[in-house]
Amino acid sequence: MMMKNTLFSDKNRNRQNIAAAVICAAGIALNILLGNAVSALGLPLYLDTVGTVAVAVIGGYLPGVTVGFLTNIIKSFSDSSSLYYGVLNVLIAVFATYLADRGWLKKARGIIGTIAVFTFIGGGLGALIPWFIEGLSFDSESLSGILYETGFFNFEISHILSSIIMDLPDKTISVLLVLVILYIVPKKYWQYFSFNGWMQTPLTDEKLVSDRKQVRAISLQTKILLMLGISLTIIAGAALGLGAVVYNKTMMKEHTQSAQGASRIAASIVDGNRIEEYLESGGEGEEYAETKRLLDAVLNSSPDISYIYVYRPEADGCRVIFDVETADTPASATGELIPYDEGVVDYIPSLLAGEEIEPVITNDTFGRLMTVYQPVYDSYGMCTCYAVADIDMEQLVSMELSFYMELSTMFLSFFILICVFAVWLVEYQIIFPINSITRCMDELSDVSQTQEGMDDEVRTIRKLNVHTGDEVEKLYNSLCEMTLNQTEHMRSIRRLSDSTSKMQDGLIITMADLVESRDSDTGAHVQKTAAYVKIIVEGLKKKGYYAEKITPKFMSDVVRSAPLHDVGKINIPDGVLNKPGKLTDEEFEIMKTHTTAGKRIMENAISTVEGDNYLKEARNMAAYHHERWDGKGYPEGLHGEVIPLSARIMAVADVFDALSSPRVYKSAFPLEKSLAIIEEGKGTQFDPKCVEVFVDSIAEVKVILRKYNQEI
Repeated sequence: MMMKNTLFSDKNRNRQNIAAAVICAAGIALNILLGNAVSALGLPLYLDTVGTVAVAVIGGYLPGVTVGFLTNIIKSFSDSSSLYYGVLNVLIAVFATYLADRGWLKKARGIIGTIAVFTFIGGGLGALIPWFIEGLSFDSESLSGILYETGFFNFEISHILSSIIMDLPDKTISVLLVLVILYIVPKKYWQYFSFNGWMQTPLTDEKLVSDRKQVRAISLQTKILLMLGISLTIIAGAALGLGAVVYNKTMMKEHTQSAQGASRIAASIVDGNRIEEYLESGGEGEEYAETKRLLDAVLNSSPDISYIYVYRPEADGCRVIFDVETADTPASATGELIPYDEGVVDYIPSLLAGEEIEPVITNDTFGRLMTVYQPVYDSYGMCTCYAVADIDMEQLVSMELSFYMELSTMFLSFFILICVFAVWLVEYQIIFPINSITRCMDELSDVSQTQEGMDDEVRTIRKLNVHTGDEVEKLYNSLCEMTLNQTEHMRSIRRLSDSTSKMQDGLIITMADLVESRDSDTGAHVQKTAAYVKIIVEGLKKKGYYAEKITPKFMSDVVRSAPLHDVGKINIPDGVLNKPGKLTDEEFEIMKTHTTAGKRIMENAISTVEGDNYLKEARNMAAYHHERWDGKGYPEGLHGEVIPLSARIMAVADVFDALSSPRVYKSAFPLEKSLAIIEEGKGTQFDPKCVEVFVDSIAEVKVILRKYNQEI
């Protein structure tokens, strides 16, 4: 389960961990009580996973796996086989949490799917454990026997299918009982039943999950889990391999000793002086029968011994003296000559010489056997025959496989528990803190962040209050200090930038005033045109026109540099600049040079400042604000969008102010007439979009006119 967006104090955290421990204990108790109850009633059910599933759904992976693991550990005290089935309970806990997190228990289809998954684990995988540990036995009256006798399935498939069918009612009832428990325990209390290792103020689940998805290739959690899984697998493989070698040696030693002991006892029973008598009688007589009865008792005294017999080696084979009959193999007749198996050929000279030989392992007529020969001596100390004990090596292999299966199932339970614990520890002590810090740092590093926003992010980072007690906490403390210093540094830079910007704006206004003071006609012209430019550029932005061009920086640059559009008039002679009447053609040509002069002045200013700056838009407006949309303007005859956007905006603002303001050669036109002239020039003199947004903003234009005491 993901952690909830709740602030946990140390006291609350301890209470939550205690609550999680209590619900784990309750889950274990429920598993054992229900399991014992159905067993006492003789019902064909187990119900020993109800507590596991309920705790897994409510508390998450770690509590669920803990309940599943400990349940079978406790049950193993009375039933050792429960230890091997613990892996099933642990797997069910993992899948219960996984499926619950994806909402499977909220819909009928999901509930049916959950039952199917649990049945496959409990019945399908559960059928493999006794198969490998104990082997399969046929019972015609069992469900597996009935399925096998239908002829549709082989014996192994019948065993698995019968296990699944028999487990289905158990898992169905178990899931229904879990749903009842979930209904009784309100979901708002679930957050108190998970082990909480979260030592800092958490972010929301959504942010934590999204951060997981944003990793470049493999998340840190996955890498750690892979490293842990590979390490545990290597260690387990080495342990299993070493265990297999030790187990094999131990088993071989024990069975060899058992066979040697049986052969010695058998040799002590047989009278070496009467071998010829036994052969001549053909196995008749009371003494022969008594000896054979004693040999039979030796065979039945140890489950490890497969065959007991007494042979006399001869050149052509072994002569049967005694052969104890078994359930699988009839006894050979006394006096019968049995040919040597291939595995014994190398030992024939030693056998004929009556020497003691090491145990022999063969794989011939009677299967893979370990044979121990014990000489039987007569009263003269001569070897008259051999008492032989055989051990079935296939039985040893089966025992080894059973041992490996038991060891593997126990290891898998531990493996899952350790991995779940590792994931829990890594999430709460590494992943969640790092994700929280990273999220805050990403938001702090946003270039568009305001100073107030940066201050808020710094406070958010410091409120995380990471307490992992390791390098992560040390990194967090360093980042807290760094972000605080960075924010203060940015505050200083912004103050300096604001001061510089105000100084620049003051210089612009001063330059514009110098020009305006020489022109008797342009009262407040620069202030009004700058205001109109602001109205137009904001209108274009609002309507989405020229979106790729109109950035926040462009808008700021245009408005700030608008007062410099007529800076070139500083080069125009007073006689031309302030002439009360109409200019002659020669005088108009002189007046037109204020655009090129303005461009030159701005370029000189730009050349003194490295990098991109707002004076470039001042140059464009100074040079091209008299260009026309139809290409009939000056100084270069540019047309359409070839004219810089800032100049096209200024063209509308400049002409409107000239129309609506008094001049030495005319009176101010009324607002309606001024607007009509502007609209008349749309698509010929002016950019149609600039005219559109200007006319649409007539209410704001009127505010500007009132501000400067002009009639509307």
